[in-house]
Amino acid sequence: MIRSMTAFARQESSSDWGDLSLELRSVNQRHLDVSLRLPEECRVLEPKLREMIGARLSRGKIECSVRFSKADSQQSAFVVNTELASHLSKASREIDALLYSSAPINAMDILRWPGVLQYEEQDMSPVHEALIQTLGKALDDLLAAREREGDKLKNMILQRFDAIDAETTRVKTVLPDIMAKWKEKTQARLDELKTDIDENRLAQELAHIAQKTDIDEELDRIDSHLEEIRCILESDKPVGRRLDFLMQELHREANTLGSKSIDKQTTKASVELKVLIEQAREQVQNIE
Repeated sequence: MIRSMTAFARQESSSDWGDLSLELRSVNQRHLDVSLRLPEECRVLEPKLREMIGARLSRGKIECSVRFSKADSQQSAFVVNTELASHLSKASREIDALLYSSAPINAMDILRWPGVLQYEEQDMSPVHEALIQTLGKALDDLLAAREREGDKLKNMILQRFDAIDAETTRVKTVLPDIMAKWKEKTQARLDELKTDIDENRLAQELAHIAQKTDIDEELDRIDSHLEEIRCILESDKPVGRRLDFLMQELHREANTLGSKSIDKQTTKASVELKVLIEQAREQVQNIE
């Protein structure tokens, strides 16, 4: 199953402890790059969440955003550190006695002192468990979306390959006529020279030129690469890097075909092949 690297998924979870929402966004990236945005209460789970994502995805830039809101019933109660407040109050009175003119200190001044006002710790284990389950569901949705998008990419790529097949078939059909006309034209130019020519040397030179301009090998390799890519598109494993390499090979063969061209038909075919290959390559770069 071909998978795209572009997808989005969202999952939510609610319970007595509050509300949890998670969003996954995936875009193209050569390697796997995971970015996590977690609330402070869930940062301890970052290694576990990264491990889960890495086990399901192999390529793409992944952004995972988590939001958590405590239920009103779970809001932490304030706890006053009375011992620290007592020490602060006593110290304030001692300092007042040393000053000619002292400013009064009130309860809010004491409460602002670090450590005087504390919060009861909430048991976050139910939230952490829910977050792990929520991420699992979001990954299921993300993979399903990537597979749906992958099917579309596969169809678009195969359409380009059908067009490439048609173009190479047309070139193979007209190639014998092109070579025959080229030989006739070359022979006509030689006849115009009206000089003595070493027939053996001439035959060698013509054979050498014919070999340099022969594009049968390039056309055969294009067919071979297309056949290989079609097989790869049926694979269940991540194949994006391999496909990208084969697209480069196709482009190289199309370039060589153009450099060997001795007729405007093959030159035009080379340009058309490069356009189709580039269109297919743009889609391949979206594949995981």
